Amino acid sequence: MKTAWLAASAAALLLAGAPPSAYAADGAATAQQAPARDLTKAPRMGPWGFDMAGRDITLTPGQSLFGYANGGYMKSLEIPPDRNAFGAYNVLDDLSKARLQAVIDKAAASNAKDGPEAKVGALYRSFMDEARLEALGATPLAGDLAKIRKARNHDDVARLMGATAMGFGQSFFGPFVYDDAKDPLKYTVYLGQGGITLPDRDYYLEARFEKERAAYQAYVARMLTLAGWPEPEAHAKAILAMETEVAKASWSKVEQRDDDKTYNPYAVADLPKLAPGFNWSAFLSGAELSNAKRVVVSENTAFPKIAAIYSNTDIDTLKAWLAFTTIDQAASYLSKDFDQAKFEFRSKTLSGTPAQQPRWKRAVNLVDGNLGEAVGKLYVDAYFPAKDKAAMEALVGDLKKAMGARIQKLDWMSPETKTKAAEKLGKFTVKIGYPDKWRDYAKLEIRDGDLYGNVQRASAFDWRFRAARLNQPVDRSEWGMTPATINAYYSSTKNEIVFPAAILQPPFFDPDGDAAINYGAIGGVIGHEITHGFDDQGRKSDGDGRLAEWWTKDDEAKFMAQAERLGAQYSATEILPGAKINGELTMGENIADLGGLLLALEAYKISLQGKPAPVIDGMTGEQRVFLGWAQVWRAKYRDDFMKQILVSDPHSPPLARVDLPVRNIDAFYDAFGVKPGDPMYLPPEKRVRIW
Repeated sequence: MKTAWLAASAAALLLAGAPPSAYAADGAATAQQAPARDLTKAPRMGPWGFDMAGRDITLTPGQSLFGYANGGYMKSLEIPPDRNAFGAYNVLDDLSKARLQAVIDKAAASNAKDGPEAKVGALYRSFMDEARLEALGATPLAGDLAKIRKARNHDDVARLMGATAMGFGQSFFGPFVYDDAKDPLKYTVYLGQGGITLPDRDYYLEARFEKERAAYQAYVARMLTLAGWPEPEAHAKAILAMETEVAKASWSKVEQRDDDKTYNPYAVADLPKLAPGFNWSAFLSGAELSNAKRVVVSENTAFPKIAAIYSNTDIDTLKAWLAFTTIDQAASYLSKDFDQAKFEFRSKTLSGTPAQQPRWKRAVNLVDGNLGEAVGKLYVDAYFPAKDKAAMEALVGDLKKAMGARIQKLDWMSPETKTKAAEKLGKFTVKIGYPDKWRDYAKLEIRDGDLYGNVQRASAFDWRFRAARLNQPVDRSEWGMTPATINAYYSSTKNEIVFPAAILQPPFFDPDGDAAINYGAIGGVIGHEITHGFDDQGRKSDGDGRLAEWWTKDDEAKFMAQAERLGAQYSATEILPGAKINGELTMGENIADLGGLLLALEAYKISLQGKPAPVIDGMTGEQRVFLGWAQVWRAKYRDDFMKQILVSDPHSPPLARVDLPVRNIDAFYDAFGVKPGDPMYLPPEKRVRIW
């Protein structure tokens, strides 16, 4: 299921063994040994919420808070062969997967003939039925590839590219339907740049990715060969050359972050003037958006260049590219030769991951991605008690109070802007756990033994659901993540913060743990999402979610001066030899980390109601807040994956998410006695003061 609408409109918190299913492909029960422990039970992080044994006490917080809090754990941590990274988040993700599998098994065992449980069981079984996939081989691709072969001209290809919104394949331009940033009570059509299939434009343009480019060309040829497409080697070479030209024309991810620059409304009738050489009418017809009269173009200066590349590329290369992107996206739902080829390039070459995840985990991901609220309801019923939701509501209340107090104390913000900032905070919507109303999947057809068709129909179902709302009022109750997702997000158009049920487990939240750890962990996450409403992009939307100017020019200049100083700290941080953090790309997340931790500290003080904080194992309350934040980011990344995220991910690597924010927080120095000469020390005048 394509979910570009969320990625383009919301700021999320994060990037990135159970037994096999108890039900075989035909639904019959299979014998298996009982696991040594209950893999659906959340693990504790020490007796009071923090893993004291995971510290490295040869270090001090003044040398590295990340190292001090997590160094012992990191020394013994080995990344499993089926992962590109591993840490606290992944442990929790494994818990979520085990729980999802348990409810999927129960749904499959129900023998329901119709309804959500029947669809959940059938989709899972269709992925697990490897014998069926091997027997089919490339056959499921035949219909889609036949349509591509029949394309006679560029207009036919443009129509097929539009149709990829409802199935497999990619386009030079990506449509999605979402809240209009300047009129957030209405849906509008957005169009974004496309045409490249490596993780970022840098992979085509920078010398350090030469190895990946060569491997990519070989991968394209391999996939075309497996599908029986003619002249695979020649087409692979032409495809890489074409995508390289598209990459040159494309906006960088830093440019794509700017909410003002990416809001460019056009009448559909004017698209041929903006970007001639591409049949926009055929494209929108293929996407079933012929009724659209207006679109918002994200990278408007790139569109004419990409359209020119399209019109100047020969039809055979365009058809081969569309065939390749179809095969590439479908490969995980085909026989092992396709699936393995995709893994070896997309995961092993690009991310350094040695082995595939167990098939049952990939099956669980598929069900969650395509029937997320159907299986999510089952998950919530089994694993999310009402008391956890109530506890989160209390935490959010304290964090909002803390933000309100900080706004009023700012010495760089004018009273006029403070009033509007407080108004925006007061209008925040908070969603915890799960939706108030569940998605209806009644019209989605899921068949046993038809994995390719199931995924294709699910994609079309989701797209048509969104496209049909084009002239309807925005559904503000909608969720952009499933309940079983380990993540959280802020939506600027809805001015809301959202916390799925699955993240409310240790190390993020322990209902039986120390309050200070919870405030540092889930409290820091809540503060992070609140701060997204006031980061360098979120601040541009008002309390009603409307992209609008509501700051004084002087306040904006002061804010950006501090933001740029923070960005410079990150940009100076080398993660791998010769590879540093991009402080501009990660700006919003870095501001949110700094703000979130500051709010967590203040909210913890509010929760004490004037009483002294207890000391636990020699650790003060403030120290434990910092440790709670540090613990959630303990993780290791493979070098190839780190190279990828440094150019493509708006989040900084884990060590930076701990050590860089705290250097700008006075309370960190007081809590741990950090002094001049310590590696973590920053003089007060160099500390960044934003929120």
